[in-house]
Amino acid sequence: MLQFDKFLKRRRRAFDPLAQRREYAGPALFSYGFRPFFLFGAAWSAIIVPIWALFFATGRGDVGGLSALYWHTHEMLFGFLSAIVAGFMLTAIPNWTSRLPVLGIRLMLLSGLWGAGRGAMLVYESMGIAAALVDAAFLIALALFAWKEVLIGRNWKNAPICFLASVLALANIAFHGALLAGDDPHFAQNAAIAVLTIMISIIGGRIVPSFTRNWMAQSGLSPLPVVSTRFDWIALIVLVAGLIAWLVRPDDIVTAGLLASAAILHFWRLAGWKGWRTLAEPLVTILHLGYFWLPTALVLMAAAILASKHVQPSAALHALTAGAMGTMTLAVMTRASLGHTGRARTADRWIVTIYILVLTAAIVRTFGPITVPENYDQVISYSAALWALAFAGFVARFGYVLSTPRQA
Repeated sequence: MLQFDKFLKRRRRAFDPLAQRREYAGPALFSYGFRPFFLFGAAWSAIIVPIWALFFATGRGDVGGLSALYWHTHEMLFGFLSAIVAGFMLTAIPNWTSRLPVLGIRLMLLSGLWGAGRGAMLVYESMGIAAALVDAAFLIALALFAWKEVLIGRNWKNAPICFLASVLALANIAFHGALLAGDDPHFAQNAAIAVLTIMISIIGGRIVPSFTRNWMAQSGLSPLPVVSTRFDWIALIVLVAGLIAWLVRPDDIVTAGLLASAAILHFWRLAGWKGWRTLAEPLVTILHLGYFWLPTALVLMAAAILASKHVQPSAALHALTAGAMGTMTLAVMTRASLGHTGRARTADRWIVTIYILVLTAAIVRTFGPITVPENYDQVISYSAALWALAFAGFVARFGYVLSTPRQA
């Protein structure tokens, strides 16, 4: 009977993700998916943006034989942002499916695969197609893992996230295909931006009202925001339609109308989450500010179609990338890094500072070219410096947190 009890205990541990993490004895950095990918992704972002700004200022044309602009675009979308997506998914999927997390050797290998891709992109000309294969492998592996876990766990609710991860992997392949063929990877770039935007809408639509509701309930505030309604689906459908139209007919007036309609719906959606009542806790407020960039970018994208002389398409794209994606990633990274390591979920002055830096970087990069087009070079330099400080600040503040064991 004693042996049978021990057998049952071992079986329960084998299917308990929390128990497996408690018994993990390897480096803390590889004990949870968010740890290496948030840390390495933020560090890479803090490095590559100043490099791009330097190349832009000096007029240097390539990085490892690859156009500096293409390298910058690729590494922001498929290097930095893909790392943050991986960190989020590897952390969330075990909670979605109640299955074992990726940790230890497997997480080291996956992190190494991401790092190999970054190295391959620095020697693209000499490696050629081999560099493309090395880099593409990471997102393919991430998508396959996500599908495997969600299908085995029968967690159909999160299948759309797996689908989007797959499309992101395909966009990366298409980006490399265009580079190797000597073509402009513009469509693949925009497809990746569209996918990441939809991810922000879906995931943000879950976590922003949920975390806001929890904080307001703890603070005794009411009425509480509604977490999910049919209106959310309408807003998401219009957004998807607008982004698809933007991909296939980027200069069409119908596209502008869809993007503007999506912007109105998402502004209204955000208003329903009552972000103005969270100012006492910046860790919650930043989620609302990050999401605010999404409809703001949609307005600018519509304006770039209807009034291209006054609003450049690049300004609209940077409202999405530097604004929505940059701010939302830092918001999610700081909150998850605190909560999942046993720290109090509250923002100190250091965290508030990096929030201010990333928001300012996004404002300068988005609206600088519109308001002071004659100082475009300075705009690039200032925004790059602010961005680098924000993400280097995250590394400095959370490097120890992410690489040491969880607090009891």
